[in-house]
Amino acid sequence: MIDVYFYEAFEEEASSLKSIIENRFTFDITDKTIQESGHKNPKARLISIRTQSIIPSEWANQLDGILSRSTGYDHLKKHLDLIRKPLVCGYLEEYATHAVAEHAILLTMALLRRLPQQISQFKQFDRDGLTGIESTGKRLLIVGVGRIGGEIVKIATALGMTVRGVDIVRRHSNVFYVTIEEGIPWADCVICAMNLNSENHGYFSYNLMKKAQPGVVFVNIARGEHAPLLDLQRLIDEGHIGGIGLDVFEDEPNIATAIRTETTGLHPLAQSLEKLMKDPRVLLTPHNAFNTREAVQRKSEYSINEILYYLKNKDFHCRVV
Repeated sequence: MIDVYFYEAFEEEASSLKSIIENRFTFDITDKTIQESGHKNPKARLISIRTQSIIPSEWANQLDGILSRSTGYDHLKKHLDLIRKPLVCGYLEEYATHAVAEHAILLTMALLRRLPQQISQFKQFDRDGLTGIESTGKRLLIVGVGRIGGEIVKIATALGMTVRGVDIVRRHSNVFYVTIEEGIPWADCVICAMNLNSENHGYFSYNLMKKAQPGVVFVNIARGEHAPLLDLQRLIDEGHIGGIGLDVFEDEPNIATAIRTETTGLHPLAQSLEKLMKDPRVLLTPHNAFNTREAVQRKSEYSINEILYYLKNKDFHCRVV
């Protein structure tokens, strides 16, 4: 049996991994998730995934370790809670803070400037309804001001935005912190950069976002479970939200599979997402905020280092506990 099997390795990542691994251990690799691969049994005692694979509970006795090539590990904790037995699970140290922060601002500015509409109307060279909004002077609320949120603060401040933050832990001295009740009605734009935990599922609910000013722009680059899709759909249908930018999605493993296999009709949330795709006030990206050349290189290096450490010590530097 090979040493490790990699799932969910997109083209550039696979190339980077292969160039670093060389002959240091045996492996195989696919761009598919576990559920899309059709594998009935694991191909190695150690597997590496990202965030869209659903790990079969029946694999529990056939695996010695799982490495998620992500800094988030809520999906691993969910699996460990499900199988209720010891399994060495690891994740990566931070590798894409600036990349994700840039993507959050990219989505925000594109929505302020009506970029989807601009692109769709270019074929008529039509400027009607395309008047955008400058970022300078606009009020940005960042919910979750950790590493990524702190980097968003720097970029947004450099753009001339007025920034406030919401976080239980107030770790940044350059951030003006408020409560969510104070921040939501104040903001022109809201960016979600929170870690996911059991207490913040559905955080950006219909009732919360209804308290925002009409026309608010909402961007989520954290986890889809923070912002229920059906609530966002309702808010934009009512015209209360002016723009939605999503890089992450509720029930993402199943939604992503439904989109790739063209079976969205079988999944209510995927149907909602299909409707959002057609809305010119919405920008959707495929959980791609991390994906820069620099971050992919760091990600691959960190992954291989963790695997080499595991093969020697049966543990990870960054272990889920």
